[in-house]
Amino acid sequence: MHITRRLLARLHACLALLALASLLLAAGPAAAQFTPSPHAIDIPRWFSNSLLDFKDEIPEAAREGKRVLVYFGQDGCPYCKALMKASFGPGAITDKTRKHFVAIAINIWGDADVTWIDGTKTTEKALARMLKVQFTPTLLFFETDGKLVLRLNGYLPPERFTHVLDYVIQRRDREQSLAEYLSAQMKEPEIAVDGPRPYLMRNPANLARAGRGRPLAVLFESPSCKACAEMHAEAFARPSLRSLLGGFDVARLLPGAPATLITPDGRRTETRSWARDLNIMLYPTVVFFDAQGREAFRFDGHMRPFHIESAFDYVASGAHAREPQFQRFVQARAEKLREQGKAVDLWR
Repeated sequence: MHITRRLLARLHACLALLALASLLLAAGPAAAQFTPSPHAIDIPRWFSNSLLDFKDEIPEAAREGKRVLVYFGQDGCPYCKALMKASFGPGAITDKTRKHFVAIAINIWGDADVTWIDGTKTTEKALARMLKVQFTPTLLFFETDGKLVLRLNGYLPPERFTHVLDYVIQRRDREQSLAEYLSAQMKEPEIAVDGPRPYLMRNPANLARAGRGRPLAVLFESPSCKACAEMHAEAFARPSLRSLLGGFDVARLLPGAPATLITPDGRRTETRSWARDLNIMLYPTVVFFDAQGREAFRFDGHMRPFHIESAFDYVASGAHAREPQFQRFVQARAEKLREQGKAVDLWR
């Protein structure tokens, strides 16, 4: 009888649970209250009990007519929790995902052994570092031949995430960018942003850093982007973030509208072409450039105010050059604020 690696993984998981149950029964009631979790956040049962050998997982999924979806998460991540409840709970999105993908979870702080697609043997946390996973959740969608189709950094609400799945399922990446596809599919009305925005550059056509001596934050947006409006109305209204904005030149660009500009490194181009060169896939995307015009950091999609402020602090403080993992910076920043007696809500 042929036993697939996925079935073998399930057998291993069952044996481990039986062994744990035996230990808990032997230890008595007090020990039975402890239930360790092998994953960050509650992973749905329909996720694969994988041995994390991706060199075999991808062709095995292909034999089932599916592709592999890799989820990177961590404990205490409100965005991961939202993804699991809002998108990967019972419903149409889960049904669609299960039909077309084999979903595998990775804990970005985990120590489980991993064999990556190229045969590299590593651990979960080392793989997250190697792939420069800066946000949780991060989702990687692979083609049946192991080619990376799409990398989704961060959380998207269900009404947008379902279209991302369609984009990958229909292989639309061969025709257009994700940003273009979402704009065509969702056809959202324009959203007005109330109130003055004094932090924005009056003339964003010249973004060259030569002679400026300060970093630049470029906001790639769409007039119909709800998350863009929320970023201005909520995050940029915070006094603490307004203070950080004072150390940046901040440019707002609309790639859908034809316009010419000078890039941070001094090149003349069109906004739409530059957005494509930078692989802008979602709105908003905020790309930070240092005083020499080099990209320093970026984030995109649905980010809540605390993480948006943390991203600006990450660049303004120079921490991005010292601490390569944004998640560690966020954790340290949250702990420092709590030590100062300030309330920290990662979702606000």
